[in-house]
Amino acid sequence: MNRRRKLSASMSLSEFDQGYWYVAELKRFADGLGIPSAARLRKDELEWAIKRCLRSGTIAPPATLNPVARIRSRQRDVDLGLRLDRRVVRYTNDSTTKKFLEQEAVKLASTFRPRSGAKYRLNRWREEQLRNGVELTYRHVVAEYVRLTQSTERFARIPHGRYINFLSDFLAGQPGATRPEAVKAWQSLKKMDCPKTYRDWNTAKSRKR
Repeated sequence: MNRRRKLSASMSLSEFDQGYWYVAELKRFADGLGIPSAARLRKDELEWAIKRCLRSGTIAPPATLNPVARIRSRQRDVDLGLRLDRRVVRYTNDSTTKKFLEQEAVKLASTFRPRSGAKYRLNRWREEQLRNGVELTYRHVVAEYVRLTQSTERFARIPHGRYINFLSDFLAGQPGATRPEAVKAWQSLKKMDCPKTYRDWNTAKSRKR
């Protein structure tokens, strides 16, 4: 079904989960609900706070805001010039930073290959370190990135990472499938009025046959 559901304070958790919401609309909705610091929250934090409100009527931000929200007034690290010994203060996921990570990762490990989901987990690791008061340099970030990409352990599923989980499940469940095919399938799933999982996409696909 290709129906665009609208966010509403009267919607159920199931209705919320079956829709696909962009960060901008989640921020507006959360602000309308009265959730504190909505403009500063990450997408998964917004979803957590909104679902808590829909479930119990309790309005509260996450217990700890992600560290990025507290330093947005600082100059971006990338604008200062990235290098391995630079301290991580205001990290950004822009193309220059991503290119820097890839280039330095290859220097550190000649067998380096990108891995789906590694950057997401790298960002959460970095935020956790900074939240705990650990001083990081970009050398630490590159080393952790390489470790994540080269680990043979299967990544744990991400509670709010529907896109990442879908891609992982799609590639595992569709032998020979490519990442562009997985992304295309995800784009079609976003428009469906159903949970955003590979299982539900596969079920919808089977019904069309």
